[in-house]
Amino acid sequence: MRDEFDVVVVGAGPAGVGAALAARRAGAGVLLLDRADFPRDKACGDGIAVGALDVLAELGVTDAVAGYPPVPTLRLVAPDGGAVTRRLPRPAFTVPREVFDARLVAAAVDAGAVLARRAVRRVEVRGDRVVLDGEIAAGVVVGADGAASVVRRALGQRNNPDRHLALAIRGYAPALPGPPTQLIVTSAARWPAYAWAFPIGDGRANVGYGEVLRGDPLTRAQLLDRLAALLPGTDPATVSGLRAHHLPLSTFRPVPGRGRMLLAGDALSLINPLTGEGIFYALRSGALAGAAATGVPEQAARRYAAALRRRLGRHLRHSSAAAWLARHRRIVDATVRAASRDERAFGTVAELGLGDGLLNGRTLGLIALGLPARQRPPAH
Repeated sequence: MRDEFDVVVVGAGPAGVGAALAARRAGAGVLLLDRADFPRDKACGDGIAVGALDVLAELGVTDAVAGYPPVPTLRLVAPDGGAVTRRLPRPAFTVPREVFDARLVAAAVDAGAVLARRAVRRVEVRGDRVVLDGEIAAGVVVGADGAASVVRRALGQRNNPDRHLALAIRGYAPALPGPPTQLIVTSAARWPAYAWAFPIGDGRANVGYGEVLRGDPLTRAQLLDRLAALLPGTDPATVSGLRAHHLPLSTFRPVPGRGRMLLAGDALSLINPLTGEGIFYALRSGALAGAAATGVPEQAARRYAAALRRRLGRHLRHSSAAAWLARHRRIVDATVRAASRDERAFGTVAELGLGDGLLNGRTLGLIALGLPARQRPPAH
């Protein structure tokens, strides 16, 4: 072998950096690989929920959003046009991934990870090592290489099928007038689907549109037409940097690992099915994977699966159940009405979609009360 490390992380986005930082904190020798040089753009909504910052603080990174103003409020528009605008329990941020990811990579290098540019094409287990492209050996490999993960393929896991996969397009446009607010506008015509506008603080906003795939092809023109229909204050002619990307939803997750190979972030289909949020999931799962990779190597996958169940298992069950309920547009309408009437319900919905929150009986009861009488569940 040309090189040998305790842990090799494939992919240097938030999941990969989370893994690298956690492994370095445990004293492991870490190689962090990515096919791109940094800084580089990444198609994303750029929204940084506060839970992601909590994980970074645990890993010793405190300046990832420095210089970007907080976005204190969230506005949700239901498929029927009903809306709620409330202050988030804790403010969010919007930081272009070109900036955010480069800062995270710099933190990993400062912590002692070795960064190299490489597009990994082959991953093999050879005895007590995992070998990449026949040249690099690792005690444990963490696959943080996105929706088309080569490590996921090496584990024999297929990609997400339709109905568990979304397609979105994003770009940058002049920010909408008014106080800074994260805006999410759901679509009645193509539900589950929504558009967003997240102000950055420099006069621009990250704008986009995405929908769950159903088997019929989607074109760039269709995505842009739907963005314009849901964000009438945004002229498509003013949107720059348009890029499309797939979102593997957490309702269809592969095994988190096997033996010495682990998956984190998008490679593990950790995208919130309600909102498309993935940065918190990426950082949390990456940190758990990096910590699991630093014990006995052949037991890494077992330790990681147990840590994921403890830390995210209940939340993922709740978010999957909520996504199943939210297939019915009228439940989404009723959820927005409940959040408009009750601040605690709003907080529950926001934390379920942007962090690791849970459903509760009180919020479900308020949602049920907002349904038309003929659709309410029977009283007991």
